Amino acid sequence: MKIIRNIVVKQILTEKSKQELFIRFEQQIEQLNKEIGQLRFEKKKYEKTKKAQASLLDASRFDKEISGRIEKCKLLQFQLEQLEILPVGTELKESEVQGIVEINEGDNWEELTKERTIVIKDGIIEEIR
Repeated sequence: MKIIRNIVVKQILTEKSKQELFIRFEQQIEQLNKEIGQLRFEKKKYEKTKKAQASLLDASRFDKEISGRIEKCKLLQFQLEQLEILPVGTELKESEVQGIVEINEGDNWEELTKERTIVIKDGIIEEIR
């Protein structure tokens, strides 16, 4: 019988990967700021065209979207600050993938269900635990 299980993928922080993460976080922050500006513009445009009919519900939808993006920006800023502090060689959880495991009668269940980890360094698999 085969079962599907989650496998944690961790990345070893190197100077190269640290720089790539900085760039990725900064790009995400920039994109979110653009979206915030666009939403604010759309909100004002909507309010002007629907002056008499503008409901609080519609305005609050815009505000909810804007505040959600602001929170994501704050989180990314915090992650940038934490990334500066982290030393090279630190293992960061990057993602989870699913893998298929073959199980048979008589197999050690504890061994089959213990957490599996794939460790990568600069895009190359370093270790499978």
